[in-house]
Formats: sequence, C-alpha cells, structure tokens
Amino acid sequence: MRLTINGESQEFEAKLTVFELLGRIGLDPAKVAVERNLEIVPKSTYQATPLGDGDKLEIVHFIGGGTINPDSSDGDKFEIAGETYWSRLLVGTGKYKNFEETAKAIEASGAEIVTVAVRRVNVSNPKEPMLMDYVDPKTYTYLPNTAGCYSADEAVRTLRLAREAGGWDLVKLEVLGDQKTLYPNMPETVKAAATLVKEGFKVMVYCADDPIQAKVLEELGCVAIMPLAAPIGSGLGIQNPVGIRMIIEQSNVPVLVDAGVGTASDAAVAMELGCDGVLMNTAIAEAKDPIKMARAMKMAVEAGRLAYLAGRMPKKLYADPSSPLAGLI
Repeated sequence: MRLTINGESQEFEAKLTVFELLGRIGLDPAKVAVERNLEIVPKSTYQATPLGDGDKLEIVHFIGGGTINPDSSDGDKFEIAGETYWSRLLVGTGKYKNFEETAKAIEASGAEIVTVAVRRVNVSNPKEPMLMDYVDPKTYTYLPNTAGCYSADEAVRTLRLAREAGGWDLVKLEVLGDQKTLYPNMPETVKAAATLVKEGFKVMVYCADDPIQAKVLEELGCVAIMPLAAPIGSGLGIQNPVGIRMIIEQSNVPVLVDAGVGTASDAAVAMELGCDGVLMNTAIAEAKDPIKMARAMKMAVEAGRLAYLAGRMPKKLYADPSSPLAGLI
C-alpha cells in the first residue's frame, strides 16, 4: 500500500488504520491532527478509519510560531470570548534558539496566552521534540494562528486542523497579502472570518489599522480586533496611533496591538492609547537577552495600562511651575 504522508511517498506491506499508522511512525495521537484526502479525520475515529492505497495524508502539530495570577496588575483583569485573563501581554513561540529558551521567555513574560503555528510533523524523525513537551497547554492558553496563509481557504483549512489537533475554538486569524510586507489581505481576511465564525470558532483577527475594516470584522462576530502597529517583525513601533485610537473608541470587543513592537516603550505606548493588550514575538525572541526582554515587556504593558487608567496630565504650550509662587523669599 502506497501512502503520501506530508508530501512524501511511503510504502507499507499491509493495510493500516490511522491509529496503526501513527503507531508505526511513532507519533502520539493526542499531539497531532490528521487530514486524509483533504478531509479531517476525527481523533475518535482513528482506530476505525482504514487507509487505502493512494491516500494522501497531512499530519500536523503545533510549533513555536498560564496559570492565573490574581495578584498581577492589581486585579486588572480582562476578558476574551468570555474567558478571564490577568496578563495583557500575549506572546508568540517562534524564532527562539530552542524550546528551552521559549519556555523560559514565556514564563518571564507572565503571559497566559501563547500563539502557536500549525505545521507538518517531521515523519522522518517522529521523536523530534514538540512545543507541547516544553509549554504545557494545560498551563497556557494555546492560540493557534494561520501564519503563512495567503488565502481564506488556506486559513480556514489550517484552523480546522488546529481544532482537531487540540480542541481549541479560540484562534488567531491572519491572511497575508504578500511576502514583502506581510500586511493583511483584508478581503480574504473578511471572507475567512465569516466562515470561521459560522463554524463556531472564536476569532481573534489580525487586521489593518483601518477603523472601517475593524468594524466590519467586529460586526461579523470576531471576538478581538488586532490591528498591526507596523509590519510583522519590523520592530518599528506604532506608526498610526490615530487610527488605532479610533479603533479602540468604536470597538465593543478587546483591541490588541499585533505586530511591529520593538521594545518596551512601544508596548507602553500601545497600552497608554487604551489597547486591551499587546501581542508580540520577534521583539522578545530576537533580543540579545530574550529572558530580560520578556520581563521588560511584562513591566511595560503593566506600566502603560496603569498610566492609561490614571489619566495623563494635559499637554500645555508653556511652562507651569509645580511649586507654589506664594511665600517666595
């Protein structure tokens, strides 16, 4: 029997079920999702699903792409899709040197939600470490994303596999326009969002810093709006504070800046604008010391949020002495 597994042709002497195939390869069925001839195979049917000659299989898992602390941020919690979180910093899991560094950086950040990419399992080395071995999905909320997808169909297919692999409905949708800018393709993003919401997904959506498009996505049923601060991985910081502020003022769901943060001051600015949170990856992972930067980002998000709640002083054209003039010698 000949099967094509993750694009590679392999031959097997006897017919197998999906469950038997995973065992033959050496994969844990609990950590992967299987697609057979473009149809997802439910985990509950692995043992009863026979494979036929010529079948094409995709086997995927999560790669690098928390416990609630009631003392953090002075109890300043927020909600996404009905779930309560205490950390307003969300972090990605890609670009680190190894999974050990990934785990240490996430812990230092205090994040409770981590984004994960969906990629093919390395079937030639099934014992290769997986993200789940280092970042426990029982401790952190995994947020599967569609990084690398350039069409609505690709994004929807990816998230269907993600739900089968881990059972998560809360997802991050991003549909990119081109490889140079990695800006969102808004027509395809809207198309994918509409399909996913209808299928019961709770969609957090990466989008342009455009208030009109943001409102369209909210009205479709997205649970969080995530405008970019600057191009993904650029580290340029917030380029359009006016647009992001408009999105915040009109939105009835959480608004989180996503992409373009470079350092702690960028995160603080986002929070001072009134954002509900910040999502970042490269700013931490590509710092000279990712662990220290993760701690810096944690403090910056908390400081920016506190400053926003406190309310800044008004800006003035001229000096205003802070000491009283009465009683001068």
